[in-house]
Amino acid sequence: MAAPATSPPAPSSLKRIVAASLIGTTIEWYDFFLYGSAAALVFNKLFFPGSDPLVGTLLSFLTYAVGFAARPLGALVFGHYGDRLGRKKLLVLSLLLMGGATFAIGLLPTHATVGSAAPVLLTVLRLVQGFALGGEWGGAVLLVSEHGDAKRRGFWASWPQTGAPAGQLLATGVLSVLTALLSDAAFTSWGWRIPFLLSGVLVVVGLWIRLSVDESPVFKAALAQAEARKAAAGRQAEKMPLVAVMRHHWRDVLVAMGARMAENISYYVITAFILVYATTAVQMSKQTALNAVLIASAVHFAVIPAWGALSDRIGRRPVYLIGAIGVGAWMFPFFALIDTGSFGSLLLAVTVGLVLHGAMYAPQAAFFSEMFATRMRYSGASIGAQFSSVAAGAPAPLIATALLADYDSSTPIALYVIAAALLTVVAIGCARETRHRDLAAVEVEPVDDASAARTADVRTA
Repeated sequence: MAAPATSPPAPSSLKRIVAASLIGTTIEWYDFFLYGSAAALVFNKLFFPGSDPLVGTLLSFLTYAVGFAARPLGALVFGHYGDRLGRKKLLVLSLLLMGGATFAIGLLPTHATVGSAAPVLLTVLRLVQGFALGGEWGGAVLLVSEHGDAKRRGFWASWPQTGAPAGQLLATGVLSVLTALLSDAAFTSWGWRIPFLLSGVLVVVGLWIRLSVDESPVFKAALAQAEARKAAAGRQAEKMPLVAVMRHHWRDVLVAMGARMAENISYYVITAFILVYATTAVQMSKQTALNAVLIASAVHFAVIPAWGALSDRIGRRPVYLIGAIGVGAWMFPFFALIDTGSFGSLLLAVTVGLVLHGAMYAPQAAFFSEMFATRMRYSGASIGAQFSSVAAGAPAPLIATALLADYDSSTPIALYVIAAALLTVVAIGCARETRHRDLAAVEVEPVDDASAARTADVRTA
C-alpha cells in the first residue's frame, strides 16, 4: 500500500521545525557534555578524593560511561512509544528528564559533605541523563527528516546533528569563562555548579519552542494506514516496533551500529579525553585545552551542514567513508601535533579531527532515518545509534585514559581509534545507498499466509 503523498512544508514551517530540533538537541548535548568536561576537570577531586589523580580521573570517567549504559534503555522505551504515539510527545519528555537531572547535579553535595553517598547520587543522575539522551536523538532527527524536502534531506536533517557541537561549544564555553574568571579554589568549591544550574533556564526555552511544532505528517499518515490495515485484516494490534525492527531490519541495525563505532569513539577521544591528555601528558593548562576544544567545536558546527548538503549530491555512503578513513589516518598526526605543546598545534589537531568527524556525523541522521520503515523508524534508528554507544562512546575516554596510564604513550590510543575506523569502513561497505528513498513509503507487515495474501491483493489493486 503506497502512502499518500505529503506536500513539503512551507520554508518558514520547516525552519521552525529545524529550530525546535536544534535547540532541544543543543540543550540536551550541553547537559551531557558538561558532565564529561566536569568529569575530566573537577569530579575526580570532589567525588573521588584520596586517589591518584589519574585513578581519580578513571573513576570519574566510569560514572561518565554509566550514562551511555542507560542510552539503549532510553532508545527502547522512547523508540517504542515514539513509533506508537508520535515523535513530539517523547521529545518533550526527554528534554524535561535531561534538564531536571542536570539541574540536580548542580545541587549535589560532594564527598566531603556526605561521603560515599555523593558518587552514588551522581551516578543515579547520570543514568537519568543517559536514559533521556537515548530517546532524544532518534526523535529529533526524525521530526526534521519526515518534515523535510526529500531532495535536501541530508542538509536539513544535519541541523539537529549540529546540536552536538553546539552543546559542546556552549558547555566548554561556559566552563572556559568560569575557569578564566575564577581561581582554581573558587571553581572547585562552587564555580563548577553554575553551568549545571544554568540548564534549568535553557530547558524552559527549549520546551517553549518544542511545544510549538506539529507532529510529523509522515508519521500521521503511517498511523492512519496502520489503523486501516488492522481494520481490513481483522487484526487487533500491530507487532511491537522492536519486534518488527528485529524481523525486518536486523541488517540495517547492524550496519548502523558499525557505522557509529568510528564516529562515536573518535569524537569522545578528541573532545573529552583530550582534556586529560593535554593537561597530564603534555602539561598544558586547563584553560588552553578548553580554548582549543571551544574553537574547534565552532568549526565543527559550521561544517556539519556542508557535509550534509554534500551527501545530498553524492550520497550518504561516500561522505561517511571520507570521514571514517580520514579520522583513522589523522590519529598519529593528531597526537604528534599535541605533543609539541603548542596551542596552535593543539588547535589544528582538534579542528581537523572534528572536521573529519563531521563527515560521518552529518549524513548520519538522514542515512539512519532512510533505513527504516515509518512505523518502526524511531525504534530502528534509536536502537542502531544508541546500542553501539555502549561499546563505542561509553568506554572511549576510559579506555584511552587506561592506555595512557599503562603505556605512557599515545600510540595504543591512536591504534584503538584506527581499529574503530576500519570497523566502520566495513559496515558502510555493507550498507545500501539510501538518499533516494521515499520516507512516506509504508511497509506492510504480513504476519501469516492469509494476511500476506491480502497484502498482495491490495498491492496489486
